[in-house]
Amino acid sequence: MDLSHLPHACGVYLMRDSAGDIIYIGKAVDLAKRVSQYFNPSKIDLKNSALTPLIHAIDYIPCASEREALLLERRLIKEKQPFFNSMWKDDKSYPYVKITLGEDFPRMTMSRRKVRDKSAYFGPYPKAASIKSLLRYLWRNRLFPLRPCRWDFSLKKPLPERKIHSCLYYHTGQCPAPCAGKISPARYHAIAERAALFFQGDYAGLQEKLQSEMRQAAQALEYERAAILRDNLQAIAQMGERVRLKALRAQDVEAPILESQAVTDLKDALDLARPPFHVECFDISHFQGRFTVASMVCFKGGRPNKDHYRRFKIRETTGIDDFKSMAEAVFRRYRRRSIGEAPDLILIDGGKGQLGASRQALERLGLDIPIASLAKRLEEVFVPGRTRSIILERHRPALRLLQRLRDEAHRFAITYHRYLRGKKLLSGA
Repeated sequence: MDLSHLPHACGVYLMRDSAGDIIYIGKAVDLAKRVSQYFNPSKIDLKNSALTPLIHAIDYIPCASEREALLLERRLIKEKQPFFNSMWKDDKSYPYVKITLGEDFPRMTMSRRKVRDKSAYFGPYPKAASIKSLLRYLWRNRLFPLRPCRWDFSLKKPLPERKIHSCLYYHTGQCPAPCAGKISPARYHAIAERAALFFQGDYAGLQEKLQSEMRQAAQALEYERAAILRDNLQAIAQMGERVRLKALRAQDVEAPILESQAVTDLKDALDLARPPFHVECFDISHFQGRFTVASMVCFKGGRPNKDHYRRFKIRETTGIDDFKSMAEAVFRRYRRRSIGEAPDLILIDGGKGQLGASRQALERLGLDIPIASLAKRLEEVFVPGRTRSIILERHRPALRLLQRLRDEAHRFAITYHRYLRGKKLLSGA
C-alpha cells in the first residue's frame, strides 16, 4: 500500500475497508512511522495479519499534541465503534491525576477512572511513567506535601492514636501529619488547592526550578539525577500540551479528513517527494509603492496555524517592485536559523517573476525547499524547472487548498498594510 501521503506529524489515523467503512482507529506521534509498522513483514502478528489485508485506504486527522490525539482517538472509537478496535480491545485506560478535594484532608493520587465525586481530575496523560515520576518529585521535595497514606479519616472521624504512631511518614517528618493535628485543616486544604492550580497550568516556576537543578546535576556529573529531572520536565510539557477538542460532531471529523486529503492531492498535483503538510505562503501589499508590507501565513495539515503567521515591513525596496519585495520577505523569513522546522512547500502569490525572485533568495541562503507560485488571473501554478504552468481542475482539492492559502496571505497582508496607513494618517505625518 502507498503510504507516501502520510506526514511525519502527530495525529489520528483511520483505516478503511474497500466499502469505505472505518475498521480501525489509532493515534501516533509520527503518523508515517506508526502506520508503516502495520506493513512491516518482520513485525507480523495476529492482529496485523488479520487487519492489513482488509485496509483499502487510510485517512488521518492532524492534532496539535499527543494528548489531543489521545483524546480524539478515544472519542472517535466511542462514536464510530470500528470492528478491530472492539475485537482487539484490551481495556487500556490512560491515567488521571486525582486530588480528593472532597475530603477534609485531601490526597493526590493517580487514577485510571474518572468518576463523579468531589475530587479534581486532571488528564488523561498518554505517558503514565513520567507523570508518576513527577508526582514523586513533587512529594519528596515537599512542593505539595499532601499525606501519602490511604487511611480513611476526617474531622468527624479522627484516626486512632495507634495508627498514627505506627506511621513511618509521621515519625520521619515526611508528612505534615494532619491526622495528629500538626497542621490546621485550613492550611492543609490550601496546599491541596495550590496543587490543583498547578495541574491547571500554573507551573512556570517549577519548570525554572527543575531546569536549574538539571543543569547543576549535569555539571556535577550526576547524570542519573539529571535524567530524572529531564523526565519531570517532559511530564510538565505533556500536561501543558494543547488540546482543541470540543463537542464532537460529524463535520468536526469530516472537515479535517477532507483537509488532509487536499494535502495528499497537492502532493500528487505538484509531484512532490513528500506530502506538503507544512506550507508557508507569501503575499505583498502596498499603496502606489508606499507602505509596502509582506505577509507569511502557515497551514499545517490543510488548516491555518496562526501561531506561525509572520508580517514584514519592506525596508530594502522602494517604489513598486513586487519581485524585489517578495525576495526580501522570503530572505528575511528563512535567514534565521531559529525559524524551526522548514516547510514542506513555499507558496508565492504571483507568477514566474515572483517565483524566480523568491527562488534566488533561497539559493542565497543555501536552502533547497520546494516552492511554487499561484497566479490569480487564470489560477496557474508555476514550479521551477517547468516551462509551462500547471492548470488544475476548478474543483480539485489541491487547487482549493492553494487558493485558501493565497487568500489568507492576502487578507493578512491587507490587514497589516491598512493598519500602517491608518497609523500614519492619525499621526498627521
